Amino acid sequence: MLNISHNKLNKTVDLERFKSAKKVFHQRHYVHFNRFLAAFSIVVFIILFLPWTQNVSGKGALTTLTPEQRPQTIQSPIPGRIEKWYVREGDFVNKGDTILHISEVKNEYFDPQLVERTGQQLKAKEMAVTSYQGKVKALQTQIGALSNERRLKLQQAQNKLQQSRLKVVSDSIDLEAAKTNLTIAERQYNRTAQLEQEGLKSLTDVEQKRLKLQETQAKLISQENKLLASKNDVINAEVEINRVQASYTDKISKAQSDMFTAQSNQFDSEAQVSKLENDFTNYSIRTGMYYIKAPQSGYINKAIQGGLGQTFKEGEALLGIMPSQYDMAVETYVSPIDLPLLQLGNTVRIQFDGWPSIVFSGWPNVSVGTYGGEIVAIENFISPNGKYRILVAPDPEEEPWPEQLRVGSGANTLALLDDVPIWFEIWRQLNGFPPNYYQPDTVKTDAKAKK
Repeated sequence: MLNISHNKLNKTVDLERFKSAKKVFHQRHYVHFNRFLAAFSIVVFIILFLPWTQNVSGKGALTTLTPEQRPQTIQSPIPGRIEKWYVREGDFVNKGDTILHISEVKNEYFDPQLVERTGQQLKAKEMAVTSYQGKVKALQTQIGALSNERRLKLQQAQNKLQQSRLKVVSDSIDLEAAKTNLTIAERQYNRTAQLEQEGLKSLTDVEQKRLKLQETQAKLISQENKLLASKNDVINAEVEINRVQASYTDKISKAQSDMFTAQSNQFDSEAQVSKLENDFTNYSIRTGMYYIKAPQSGYINKAIQGGLGQTFKEGEALLGIMPSQYDMAVETYVSPIDLPLLQLGNTVRIQFDGWPSIVFSGWPNVSVGTYGGEIVAIENFISPNGKYRILVAPDPEEEPWPEQLRVGSGANTLALLDDVPIWFEIWRQLNGFPPNYYQPDTVKTDAKAKK
């Protein structure tokens, strides 16, 4: 009955006459209850000063420590059609084992002898390149021979020109001598004619001198003709030099033009050879892609593309595989407010889903069924779920993780921070303050060393 009246019941009614009141309001029960409250208060007061480990909780899942150990899908780099499966889901395959056989779906690769015929085309083009190389060498030899012959012909013409010039000089000297003889003959004739008029010489002597003068004049004219002929020979020699130069330049230019044409054909053939080699290599590699092989040892998870005769595009997932050898790790997510509190090397307590455990978040040493971990990676960019990704590896100094764990199962993590009294943690929680900023021992040691 509620005591809402101003008339006190205990003042108007004597409760001690009832048996129940006698048992409840006995003085002895007050003493025990007071002792209990006192002991409880002392215990609570002592508990407030017990150490409490601050922590940052997170939720994630099991994964592998390195990317190549995680579950993956196998794709085909070329489009094709499924012809035969060599495995079933759940089978174990070693690296390099054949998983399935595919065939072509593009008409340009339907020819079963495509590689052999491309090889024949390649050999034919290589022989064409060899032929052009031989033609270029022959033309180079021809050009060398023509250049050598031109050099000799020019030397011959130069010698002839030199001879003609020397002959002009000789004829010029002979002409001067003929002029001198003519002058002497004229003087002798005039002197003899004068002496004949004086009666000192006979007419016969005069006629002899006249005859000699006429012979000298004839020699002078002949010598002038020889000089003109020698000069003409010099001109002819210079013309011959120009003719030889032009003739052999034309021959050499034609041979060089043929050589450049052969070299152009050679380079074009070499380019075609390179293209055919590229095609031959691509076709050979493509032929090897008709058999999809396991990239690493593991278990076949699921056939994404099933059946026979089903077509697929390049890069499309065909099946999934789980590596058989892997190092376990936990991929957990923490709030942005807790990210600055975490450092590489921090210890973490992990509770695996489906694994029996009793967890005391503030007393990790008392918890049962949890396993130790160590932060090995902290993502620098926020994830789509609004949290930051943390990668936790097994702590080598703690108990090994259970072998029955599988990649993908859930896990709860507690990143251990600083140790504080329980009263401080209660005060922090009531005020909504973040945990104390924690620095690992290595960071503290570096700070002391700098000081």
